[in-house]
Amino acid sequence: MSAAQSSTATTPAPAPRSLRLPPAARPYLPPLALYGAAKLTGLLVFAWLLTYAGDYRRKDPRFGGGAHWWDVLAGWDGWWYLKVAQKGYHPGPLRPLAPGGQFSAEQNSVAFFPLYPGLVRAVSELTGIGLYGSAILVSVLASFAAAAGVHAVVSMLAGARAGTIAAGLWAVAPAAGVEWAVYTESLFVAIAAWTCHAVLKRRWVTAGLLAFLSGLSRPTSAVLIGAVGLAALATLLSRDGRREQGVAAPLYAAVAAPLGLLTYIAWVGWSMGGPGAYFALQREAWAHYFDFGAYTLDVLRNVAVGHGDYLFAYPVPDLIAVQLVLALPFLVALMLRKRPPLVLTAYTLASIVTILGTQQMFGNTPRYLLPVFPLLLAPAAAMARLRWPSLLVFFTTAAVASGWYAHYVIFELGIP
Repeated sequence: MSAAQSSTATTPAPAPRSLRLPPAARPYLPPLALYGAAKLTGLLVFAWLLTYAGDYRRKDPRFGGGAHWWDVLAGWDGWWYLKVAQKGYHPGPLRPLAPGGQFSAEQNSVAFFPLYPGLVRAVSELTGIGLYGSAILVSVLASFAAAAGVHAVVSMLAGARAGTIAAGLWAVAPAAGVEWAVYTESLFVAIAAWTCHAVLKRRWVTAGLLAFLSGLSRPTSAVLIGAVGLAALATLLSRDGRREQGVAAPLYAAVAAPLGLLTYIAWVGWSMGGPGAYFALQREAWAHYFDFGAYTLDVLRNVAVGHGDYLFAYPVPDLIAVQLVLALPFLVALMLRKRPPLVLTAYTLASIVTILGTQQMFGNTPRYLLPVFPLLLAPAAAMARLRWPSLLVFFTTAAVASGWYAHYVIFELGIP
């Protein structure tokens, strides 16, 4: 055999080009693998608990029941999103209800923003699969985009290892079960994380466009929009910022960011007969409104003494929410010690003030806090000093336990 033939025979064939990942995508493999493994483990434990208890079979599919365990993932808010995806909106003046109930007006689908149901309808039309399957597909894909965004932001501030751990922590956070359900958390966090990443990278046009989209996804986008606007304003007021980044791009981000939210709120107001119609609907039909923390204080006071004399009382979810609220000052202090950029600080603090200052279902506080991913920065940075065997034990334990505290508790022991 000639030398050329010998060299040809012993040299391994190159991998097919289609199997090669772009270099820019390779750093995302570890965080996405960790995220996916943790989420799948929690979901399987959740399915086992649902099947063991069997309570979902006796509930209305609209309110957390169904013929199969996976039907639980499309109840409550998911029912509304699927209704919008199927039939669109039917706005009209507020319809008052008889006095004496929890709510004073009839609920209407315009309370649910259009981006997520619009994507669900588009995926269903393109793929031919049903609306439920399309909704789960959108949520799962968005969750991986969100985990990648969390990784990207935390990696910039604390290193790639911490970014991977942060993606894993987001998978096992309290109430993380809604990330693979017919809910908007995954989509919003994907937009929020990549918006913050764009601001940190000084990609103002991208940040403005993403913040615009966030305004079509949910009302809490206001805190993200405000954080982008504040970061843009700080750049415009800084001589070095103007010299390095110009004026046009930050100004564009500040102007474009709120347009999605303002457009939808204005449309609801025009369709329902008043500029404040959206907020009236939230207050009267869902009992959601900003009360400067009075409801949160009332819940904390009642739970502390073992009473349930407050609106939307659900003992197990409320107890978990109380523990998380008590941990918030510590988590915020640890985050601030890392001196995060302005956009992350503003987004985090404004989110917490909005959540704790609003009357809404207290047991869902962990779900409302899922988008506040910068709180994972300090824990992820600290855990990055651990060896992988220790991290494997932690994430295995947390993933299994999350089937209960992050899935079963919110879907079966409360209302997500």
